Amino acid sequence: MTELPKPPELAKRGGCWFESGGVQLHLGVESDFRPAKKAHPALRCRDYPALLERLRDGGIEVNEPDDIPGVRRCHVHDPFGNRIEIIG
Repeated sequence: MTELPKPPELAKRGGCWFESGGVQLHLGVESDFRPAKKAHPALRCRDYPALLERLRDGGIEVNEPDDIPGVRRCHVHDPFGNRIEIIG
């Protein structure tokens, strides 16, 4: 994803915006931050097997549940402890 410049008035609040194709991701900041252990975004990945291999090669712990029939997905945690779901 490519980082986008935020409008000046919004940039004062912190956070950052990213874009890839027609998708934007806006991230905010909070002074009393606590990582989200359960709540999470889910992102669809075009080449799921390659991404999982890259994550694992990079030492990222990947939890790949098999609890939704016909759906391949995993959970990872960002460097701050937030949970992220990736769907293949």
